[in-house]
Amino acid sequence: MITKFRDATLDRVTASDPGLVRLRVGLSAVLGIVVAVLALLPFHLPLTIILVGAISAMTTAFTVNDATPGAQAVTLVLSWLAGATTVTIASLGATVPPLNSVLIVVLIFFAVYAQRFGPRGVALGSVGFFLFFFAMFLQTHIKQVPEILLALTVGIAANALVRFVLLRRNADAELLRVRRAFRTRLATVIRGCEAYLAVNGSDRTRKQLRTAYNRLHECVLLIEDSAPDVVGEDVAGRLRRRAIEVELAVQWLVITVQRTCTKDLTDETRADLIARLARFRALMERDPRELPLISQTGEYSRMLVEGSRIDERAKPGDGVRRAIAELALADDRAQRAAAREATLDSPYDPEETEEPTPAFAYDNRTRSAIQAVIGGGLAVLGGELVSHQRWYWAVLTVFVVFIGTSSSGATFVKGARRVGGTLIGIFGGMLLALLVGGNLPATLALILVCVFGMVYMSRVSQVVMSFFITCMLGLLYSMLGTFSLEVLWIRVAETAVGATAGILAALVIVPVRTRSVMLDDIGTVLDDLREFLEKTEKLLSGEENVNIVELSRDIDRDVDTLRTTVEPLTHPVNLSTARRDYGWHVLTTVETIAFRARHVAARAEPGQLTGPVADRLKLFTGRLLANIDKIHDAVGEPGKTVDPLVRDDGTPVADRIDHAETRAVLSSLSHLDEGLIALGRTFGVGTRDR
Repeated sequence: MITKFRDATLDRVTASDPGLVRLRVGLSAVLGIVVAVLALLPFHLPLTIILVGAISAMTTAFTVNDATPGAQAVTLVLSWLAGATTVTIASLGATVPPLNSVLIVVLIFFAVYAQRFGPRGVALGSVGFFLFFFAMFLQTHIKQVPEILLALTVGIAANALVRFVLLRRNADAELLRVRRAFRTRLATVIRGCEAYLAVNGSDRTRKQLRTAYNRLHECVLLIEDSAPDVVGEDVAGRLRRRAIEVELAVQWLVITVQRTCTKDLTDETRADLIARLARFRALMERDPRELPLISQTGEYSRMLVEGSRIDERAKPGDGVRRAIAELALADDRAQRAAAREATLDSPYDPEETEEPTPAFAYDNRTRSAIQAVIGGGLAVLGGELVSHQRWYWAVLTVFVVFIGTSSSGATFVKGARRVGGTLIGIFGGMLLALLVGGNLPATLALILVCVFGMVYMSRVSQVVMSFFITCMLGLLYSMLGTFSLEVLWIRVAETAVGATAGILAALVIVPVRTRSVMLDDIGTVLDDLREFLEKTEKLLSGEENVNIVELSRDIDRDVDTLRTTVEPLTHPVNLSTARRDYGWHVLTTVETIAFRARHVAARAEPGQLTGPVADRLKLFTGRLLANIDKIHDAVGEPGKTVDPLVRDDGTPVADRIDHAETRAVLSSLSHLDEGLIALGRTFGVGTRDR
């Protein structure tokens, strides 16, 4: 019983946190704090100085996210410089109280603007701002600067020790955990299909299926990102292709189940399909270290036979049976590709070319920084009205709501979540502080629990993260001897002032509308889709041997970015049903295009088309590329008159090809063409026949 409960718990944790990356970061923050505090205790420093070391260990744990250990080490060194500068300035500013209110507003501009420089910019901006903030919170002064710098050094060194030695990333174990999470999430999709069939389809089960599939898609991307660190680029290329095949098979199963529920099914047929899915799910939940056990079972053989059975007259549910067999086959191929002895079928040489980020440019990041400055100024004024001593909480809220947001709508949603989490956290912090009041060991233990919860949930839920932050602050106030209900309610008021100031600045000052960011993201999708189609045509015709799997994944990542951008439109907080429907329609259309691109990438081979068929392919892709340019013009300049898109002219047609794999590629290209027509129609671009 205990073993079963432990395994079930581990499965849930692995499914929610593929690779246990968030767990490792959360434990790194906690362990870093413990190491820093233990290292500083022999110096007999004041509690406020020790807290600086603990805070620096915590902030670097979850803000330094460079791809390689070497880059992380460089960022840690730069973080020390940024932190030393800001805490020194904050301590100097404390001698002239109005000065810090000006300095923190200036700092918020640089911290938000630094996001344009990727993970390192985000880390340096966040570390600098948080250390400035906590220097004000702890009321440090200039005479303490040498001790503060010592604590800062020990804190960052503690994080380095934990990061590179005590909890060093194990790429092999991480890939295995991601693969285990993949199988758990795959089983969740299948369980969702069972539930959908059981109730003959409903809005609730449809949403559950969509969520489960999106989580599976996220896991596939993680496999592709972590595989090259373990199996090498060659084998990783094959694994990427097989992972796409599984993802496509899963999506086809979902689509088939939904279509099947639109027909009249007998209770007997429905029960049979649910039972088949349940037996298949039992095979999918096997530990990947034991695979390819699925291909050695009698159930697997029966699925393949039943899925390939062709009768004169199709039976109800045959589509689902066939989809299960295709998924079983794709999964077995993927697990074999992950084996150490696997080799690549076709050598690909991907070329990674990244455009350098301009240091100075007026774009959405710059506008967000300007908005943050205005919002910070308003937060200072509003925060002073609430509390002359704790106005900086309002500025912190402004900074948090602008980090990672790219539009006014995203800022509004994040601000609302921040206030909601803080309100809930007030009661949690009050309860914890009252329970452990005066008990220092219990207070410290609960603070570490709150730190872990804050870091672990930071990428998942703003509400829960804000809850843990507020609870932690209540405990900190208790430990410093300044806890009171009045202080906690001031914290709520300052958070509300900061959120209001940030939202007001985002909506009024050079506003970045959600729709404009969405159009920019769609433009990026179209750019990558254009490159994908150009390379696909050259691959199929045998002109070049290129890695279109990587190009299809670029499109997937673009769609993930678009999904985040569109959230303010689709979120329930948006009261306009028309806008929510519009957001879902745009997202679904682009997701369909990405799905078809994945299908092409999984099946395309060098030189698949030759002679007249290759010539027809060139004409076909030429028309698609021209349509993409027209949609790009309509998206880039809303309201501009654009020539209508040209509909399918019959070249090439899948049923002209005998080879099944080639026919599947051309069929997906035709469906991709239909997706582009639908996308163009969404933005007011008409269509015409050639």
